[in-house]
Amino acid sequence: MDTKSQLARFGLFDAKVPRYTSYPTAPHFGSSVDSPLFTRWIQDIAPNSEISLYVHVPFCRRLCWFCACRTQGTQSDSPVQRYLEVLKAELDLLAQHLPAGVTLSRLHWGGGTPTLLSPDMMRDLAAKISTVAPLAQDAEFSVEIDPNEIDKARIEALVAAGMNRASIGIQDFDPEIQETIGRPQSYETTRATVDLLRAHGIASLNADILYGLPHQTNTRMADSVQKLLSLSPDRVALYGYAHVPWMARRQNMIPSEALPTPEARLELFETAQQLFQWDGYKEIGIDHFARPEDGLSVAQTLGKLRRNFQGYTDDRSEVLIGLGASSISRFHHGYAQNAAATSAHTAAIREGRFSTSRGHVFAGDDHLRARLIETLMCDFSIDGDEIRRDFSISTPDLNALFERVAARFPNMIDLSGGNFVLHRHAHPLTRVIAREFDAYDLSKAGHSAAI
Repeated sequence: MDTKSQLARFGLFDAKVPRYTSYPTAPHFGSSVDSPLFTRWIQDIAPNSEISLYVHVPFCRRLCWFCACRTQGTQSDSPVQRYLEVLKAELDLLAQHLPAGVTLSRLHWGGGTPTLLSPDMMRDLAAKISTVAPLAQDAEFSVEIDPNEIDKARIEALVAAGMNRASIGIQDFDPEIQETIGRPQSYETTRATVDLLRAHGIASLNADILYGLPHQTNTRMADSVQKLLSLSPDRVALYGYAHVPWMARRQNMIPSEALPTPEARLELFETAQQLFQWDGYKEIGIDHFARPEDGLSVAQTLGKLRRNFQGYTDDRSEVLIGLGASSISRFHHGYAQNAAATSAHTAAIREGRFSTSRGHVFAGDDHLRARLIETLMCDFSIDGDEIRRDFSISTPDLNALFERVAARFPNMIDLSGGNFVLHRHAHPLTRVIAREFDAYDLSKAGHSAAI
């Protein structure tokens, strides 16, 4: 049986599985986490420790049809300015409860399109953040940048505020594909943005590109990747397009008949994968690539790679606080998510309380299973000794768990030495195999294709 037939046999081409940027995944969050509990979790943060902060700006000048993020379109700065005032009030609320001496190891502005903020808005927001929790030494401040919504003045404002990593969404450079997904963005515009960032001292550059888009072929995929490589990004996220029109109604604008088959999606991924590897990028987990000197590559080598809501990261902070509508926070205690609707989030903040509306309190073997899944997603393997060291699970019980999962995937997993290691040809099945360590009922949640 050839490799593709084996992958098909184990469900790669028809399974719907989580991306496992958290465990449990967001569809399993419930009402057990509210504003008072979230407030206590903030107060429990160790004084003088480092945390991560994510700031969500849910506005775009145009709504791309492929996007499933929580965003809203605006051609006016008025709603953006009002939202900025809410963010500042939320920061004031955070400052009331945050223990003394806390600094930021990571600061990320995402969206939406955070670069639609004016230079003055950017300076205002950055200044407010610095009064609540300043950047730590060697901190990373990254911003998602839309090449169609950026200029010299805004880049200067971000650099002055401390931005040292830029993240550019590309998706695909083919004009027909861009028109079909509602995302016009020429190579020339993107190139000009990269040049401007480099000219202002931004040495670290991320880029996102998608496979599985309508009308994509291997030839078009190769052309887009080669254009991307000419920009010399430090790291690349190669995400599979998730067509979920029942969740993101704007995706109904995309003709489903133009989407590649699951088998073709795998070929598209492998085409891009090969080009990145030929150009010297290291494969990071299931969908990232990075230069050998990039922080992700270093973390992978040291066994310190992590996975969170932004994908793979080298951030070691246990606490991530999300600000803004729909943002998710992570603590040792569990997850907390803000109200998704901007109106509900705004109302809560104006009442002087966090808008926490749902989440999850870790219980039972959540921490154990979260580690198993994250380690598998990061390293394609699980070190049995590390698991037994960090969790109260016996050798027979852990071996039984490993053996049960391995039995579901014959010839895909090596259990020698008490470890759980995926064979190279099984890497495309990582999310499918990770699902076997998931104790929650996945039938109640809509997930994306396994490839």
